[in-house]
Amino acid sequence: MKRLFACVLVLLLLVSLFAGCKKNDQASGDQLKLALVVAGTFGDRSFYDSAKAGTDRLKADLGVDVVTVECNNENHTTQMRNAADSADMVVCVGWEFYEIETVAPSYPDVKWIWIDNATENPVENLLNITYTQNEGSFLAGYIAAALSKTGTVGAVGGEDSDTINDFIVGYEQGAKYYNEGVKVIHNYADTYDDPAKGKECAIALNDKGADVIFQVCSAAGDGVFEAGKEKGFYAIGVDSDQKYINPDVIVCSMKKEVGNSIYDAVKAYVEGDDSRWGTTWVADLSTGYVGIGYGEEGSVQQVTDQMKADVEDLTQKIVSGQIVVDTTRK
Repeated sequence: MKRLFACVLVLLLLVSLFAGCKKNDQASGDQLKLALVVAGTFGDRSFYDSAKAGTDRLKADLGVDVVTVECNNENHTTQMRNAADSADMVVCVGWEFYEIETVAPSYPDVKWIWIDNATENPVENLLNITYTQNEGSFLAGYIAAALSKTGTVGAVGGEDSDTINDFIVGYEQGAKYYNEGVKVIHNYADTYDDPAKGKECAIALNDKGADVIFQVCSAAGDGVFEAGKEKGFYAIGVDSDQKYINPDVIVCSMKKEVGNSIYDAVKAYVEGDDSRWGTTWVADLSTGYVGIGYGEEGSVQQVTDQMKADVEDLTQKIVSGQIVVDTTRK
């Protein structure tokens, strides 16, 4: 009888231990504290908000403890260090965190992710994630040219920088791939936050004949959409699928799946795979992190089925190397 009782106790103990292990496996993200630090502010409905959507999913799905920091375009290095003082992982979103190459090594126990740029040299505890926005913008330029009635298309950039110009050179190449005679014009809002400046830039391009305008200026792009509504031209969104903002004006968006790439990298780490740290991960058309969005099912479509089929064909040609897209990235 005593032996039977002892066996039952052992079995109960084993069941308890197994259940505990399963619980820990399922909630393995509970112990991770992640700080999301953005160079500007949330509310852009594209770049920064996409990053936040990714970390919101990490919190909901994996129990990751997430805090967010908005730099408001200043004190980027200080905010990085403040975040690292209390977090296990720091995700920095924006080129403005270029001092991460010297900051990250001083916090060797913290895992870092830098979004949209890469350090000159590998850093052991840092994962760089860059995107082939030039390739996605090639497709956007092709669509713009196909929809244009005037033969002139435009783009409004947030600033004159290598990253923004990487969008623009791909966009121009794609437009001219559709028709070499298409004219591509662009200007810069010199801000990512002021829709009034974006609107002013878009109207200036429209006055020069552009009837499809690609916004590459984050929240300032809301002004591009507003100008499109008032002046009767089409617009192309950026980073996230923005068609829902104004389906009659926004024909499509060039997507950079910032949120999904953050989610997938952190999820892999939580599950025990940290092999990407110390490397640069290029998210491109072949991985699905870059592409074109046409809005939700049922939304009005200006891009025809034939144009969409052409875009799919061009995507495969870019992925295979048959088409090489220009870039400003080194």
